Amino acid sequence: MKICNKFVLLLILIYMLTSCSKKIYRVAYPTLSDGRYDSEFPYKNCSKELQEISEAVTKVFCNTYYRNYYFSPDRRVVPKDINKKLLETADGTVDLKNTVSGTATVIYFQADQIAILTCSHVVSKPDTIINFFTFEDNPSEKFVQTVSVKQKQEILVYGMPEDGVFEVLLLDSENDIAILNKELKSTTVAKIPVLKYPFGKAKELEWGSFVYLIGFPMGYKVITKGIVSQPDRDKRGAFLIDALFNRGLSGGILLAVRDGVPNFEVVGITTSAAAETETVLVPERNKSYDETVPYEGKIYVDNKKSINYGITKAISAEAILNLIKENREHLLRKGYDFKGFLN
Repeated sequence: MKICNKFVLLLILIYMLTSCSKKIYRVAYPTLSDGRYDSEFPYKNCSKELQEISEAVTKVFCNTYYRNYYFSPDRRVVPKDINKKLLETADGTVDLKNTVSGTATVIYFQADQIAILTCSHVVSKPDTIINFFTFEDNPSEKFVQTVSVKQKQEILVYGMPEDGVFEVLLLDSENDIAILNKELKSTTVAKIPVLKYPFGKAKELEWGSFVYLIGFPMGYKVITKGIVSQPDRDKRGAFLIDALFNRGLSGGILLAVRDGVPNFEVVGITTSAAAETETVLVPERNKSYDETVPYEGKIYVDNKKSINYGITKAISAEAILNLIKENREHLLRKGYDFKGFLN
């Protein structure tokens, strides 16, 4: 009899545990059909979809070549004095190459035309840069120290056919958006992976919405995740995420999930992280030296940025689509029909 009672109790306990586990499962993974962006980690495997998306994401490099003209402080050069004749009398010149890398996503490929999306600050560099001397006894008095004049610029996209050189098709410096294009000489090139998922609405993101970020931090293709903060922070859909940001992630694509996998939507691209700038002394560039021997060469002043990790700024999908919409006639004249983005 006691054995029977124990058996009955065991059956009751198993039933209770089974019922409890089913209840917990339903609470933890409710049916995702509320039409909102998900705020929890995806409940099913989405590696296949993320791999497909990542194939359309690539590295972009911008090489800018400058000629630096140097002036001594006793010449007391001010900006209004700068002209071609003055540059010819500079106290010294040096040629420098500035390279910036970022992330781009292929959003268009038709016949012999390719278009990719990235950030404008990756591919747009000023024509002229002026640095000044400053004096402790009179901080308001500034004289020109160097004038850097851009000689040429080239934009290279990794893994693209032919020479991989792209041009700027659209540029929005205010919102930090750029669309680059390339006209292929041959229409027989291998198929280029293109982003096939739709653009969503960043304004519908909420505190805690879950997003994926794909990009090339430090040159490595990486998929990471983040949580949205301050949604619609500028009333144009911009937002923050807590994903770690490294150099090369500018232009990285941001994906939210609406009502579960595989319903990915592009809600924006990353633009920058919070950073602090400090002034440091650096040795002469492109010159080898032995760290065990006292350095006797020229010393230059440089601005070094330190990234504050965990605060990454995002450009909204709305800002990107608005740029395309406002310039649709220009795009059509160039042979690019982005009507699929504006439906």
